[in-house]
This record gives sequence, C-alpha cells and structure tokens, in this order.
Amino acid sequence: MSALESDIERHYGAEDVSARVLRALTAAGKDLERLTRADLSPFDEFHGGGLASTRDLASFAALAAGLEVLDIGCGIGGPARTLAAEFGCRVTGIDLTHEFVRAATMLTARLGMQANCRFQQGSATDLPCAAATFDIAWSQNMLMNIADKPRFFAEVARVLKPGGRLALETVVAGDGRQIHLPVFWAARLEHNFLVTGAELKSLACDAGLVVDALEDTTQAVIANGRKRQAAIAADSASQLTVAVIVPDDVPLKMANALSNNEEGRTRTVKALFRKPA
Repeated sequence: MSALESDIERHYGAEDVSARVLRALTAAGKDLERLTRADLSPFDEFHGGGLASTRDLASFAALAAGLEVLDIGCGIGGPARTLAAEFGCRVTGIDLTHEFVRAATMLTARLGMQANCRFQQGSATDLPCAAATFDIAWSQNMLMNIADKPRFFAEVARVLKPGGRLALETVVAGDGRQIHLPVFWAARLEHNFLVTGAELKSLACDAGLVVDALEDTTQAVIANGRKRQAAIAADSASQLTVAVIVPDDVPLKMANALSNNEEGRTRTVKALFRKPA
C-alpha cells in the first residue's frame, strides 16, 4: 500500500467501524440477532444518493440475476447487498479501508447473505482478482480518491470478461474553482483527485473501454442532498445516519458537497463503459 493509500485508509477507517455500527444499532433499539437490510439502510450506502441511487445505477446498467459483480470501493457493503438481494447478482466487494471490509463482512453475516456477498481489502489500482473474471465492475463515488486513474481503468479492463461493463457514478470537476473542504472523500486537497467528465471518458477509452452512456446527474444529486439535509434536521435525535460511519463534521461535509454542486465547482455523472467482446 502506498503512503497516499495508507493516508486515505486512515481518513475513512481510523476507528473501529464495526463497533460504532453495533453501538448505534443497539442505541436505536434494533435487535442485533434479527437485523434486516432496512435497519441498515439509513447509513450503509455510503454515497450521496443512498439506496435510491444504487437501484438507479443498477437499472441503468441493466443488471440481471446471476451476474458476477466486482464492487470497487464497497464501503460497509450496502450496495453489494442491494445488488445481491434485489437483482440476484453475486458480488465481490473490494475496499482499501480494512475497517470497512470488517464491518461489511460482519453485517453480511448477520443478515445471512454470505453466499452471495464476500469482501476483501484491496486497492482499486491493484485489484486482487484474476483477469476476465467479472461481468460487471461497479463503483460509486470513490474515483475522487484515485490519483492514478489510468491504472484504475486498466485494472477494470483487465478483470472484466469480454463484453463486460463498468457501471460508475462519481463526482467530477466543475468550473475549475477550488472545492469547499472538507467533503466526505477528502478533508485535505491532497486527497482530492477530480477530473472533468470529458477527461473521464478519455481515460476509459485509453484503457480500451467503449463509452455506452454518460449522463450528468448534478441536478438530481442537488435535490437529493437538500432532501437528506432536511430529513436529518427533522430527526436530529436519530441514531442511524451516515454519522454512524463518519465520526467527524458530517453536517459541514454535507453542506460543502451540496454547495460545491450548486455553485458549479463540482458536477456528478453516472456512466456505463464496456469492454469489447
């Protein structure tokens, strides 16, 4: 693991995430022996759109039962479990942050979903996977932390089967102005690696992938961000928010992410790339 990767891992997983999750669930009155996906849904999809965004991207990518999916940057496993439970996929989750992998494995076991979801620590630029293994590579809001994006796309192309697809959503650079910090993926500028939407397409093509679709989702993300802020404000006593896995500055990070999009400093996109058959 590089020095940058170690620094990013500390940014996301400096504490015992599994213990934080279990404490929060207990405080919220959840039965740890009878957990459901609904119990976890307020916080286990660690990206701006939550469960609705995962379902939208899965439909956008036409996911179907039996597909082998690699979730790159899987967090604590919420999207992987959604793809398994609702779309019938078999999912391998990879995350740089050891604490996220531990929590993903623990929660998946408590839900009895180990048969279709497994997790391991690994780098998005050095995937611990054999070539031509997956039908779908999946990534939600983690590309902003990747400095070596050519290597990321090359690794995706390597592990996809011929005809396989990359389903991606990410924050991209906007009008060139410096973003407001901190945000969820970066507290300091040295953790922030945004490219424009055009550069994203070029990087994928340079790795031999074909662009099937790329859509700007900024306005939808802005609307969702405002909705989430209002929901948290209305239920300020809730134990189950993204603060379960993000211990510091959650209101400020949410406000900055929203302001960056509203002011044009960032934009958001979803994309579908394909490895030629």
